[in-house]
Amino acid sequence: MRRFLTLATVGALTIGTTTANAVELAITHFGVGLYGVPYAIAKNKGWFKDAGLDITGFLTSAGGGTTVRNVLASELPYGEVALPAAIAAIQQGLDVKIVHAGVVSLADMVFVTRKDDDSIKTEADLKGKKLGYSSPKSTTDMVTTIMLDKYKLTGQVERKPIGGIGAGLTVLREKGVDMFYVTEPAWSAEKNNYRKAFNAADWLPHVTQTVGVAKSEWIKANGDKLKGLIAARRKGVEFIKSNPDEAAQIVATEYKIPLDQAKAALASVKDVKGDYWSRGDFDKEGMDVMLQGLRLVQAIEPGDFDWKKVVDESALPADLPKSFK
Repeated sequence: MRRFLTLATVGALTIGTTTANAVELAITHFGVGLYGVPYAIAKNKGWFKDAGLDITGFLTSAGGGTTVRNVLASELPYGEVALPAAIAAIQQGLDVKIVHAGVVSLADMVFVTRKDDDSIKTEADLKGKKLGYSSPKSTTDMVTTIMLDKYKLTGQVERKPIGGIGAGLTVLREKGVDMFYVTEPAWSAEKNNYRKAFNAADWLPHVTQTVGVAKSEWIKANGDKLKGLIAARRKGVEFIKSNPDEAAQIVATEYKIPLDQAKAALASVKDVKGDYWSRGDFDKEGMDVMLQGLRLVQAIEPGDFDWKKVVDESALPADLPKSFK
């Protein structure tokens, strides 16, 4: 029986049109995860307008096949989605191309226990424990599966799908699991309430979480717009590094969180080795790791996967390296 990713389980995006020329971009988990920070900065600094694009705000969505199809039918069929969501859309025959890398690290994913439980200090200590993750065929399903496989703990740890971070922390507090994950910026708000055991990037330093996607026909007809979007986002990535305090102020406003939480969240992903946000160029190793995880959770079938058929690097800035020539 063929097993395919379902868009409902991996998330996607929506793009809402507000006027004939103004649009709201929706980035997966905008306001909840850090994926959308470069876009928030680009909007605040006017870089989208410099590229001739009137981006008025951002939307997020639980995703699903209907959502992606709405994107493809919209005026501006572009957005940033989870890499598994992009693969799912392509598997279902939708006319989608991956046009740039987004988040290329798991630096935002922390695994925590209750503060009164110091029994799990290393991955090996998970033997015989209960480990929570979000949902089947999700990124956390893949990450925890890869981790258990790496440390030869497969079948020796009880994994439980629980849902989002709020639900997971509740189950952790009530001792329904011994460990759960938290991502930024939620971790910076909760770090005094739980004990950090390790970061997912400790065992998976290269994982591409999100990518930019666009409709193939739209790319051909609107190459300059796509280049403008990618360039504006890249400026946002570079601004985070050069102006962390101002970047945190923008995040606090756009995400509606306290400034100290925004500062802590940005600092936490900066401190982990390697870049968290790509400038747009691809990390093929990180994309292949995601494929490995998808195969381990039986979300896609074994065998070769030709990235060249689904990736379009034509809109990337000329100075960025190309991985799929």
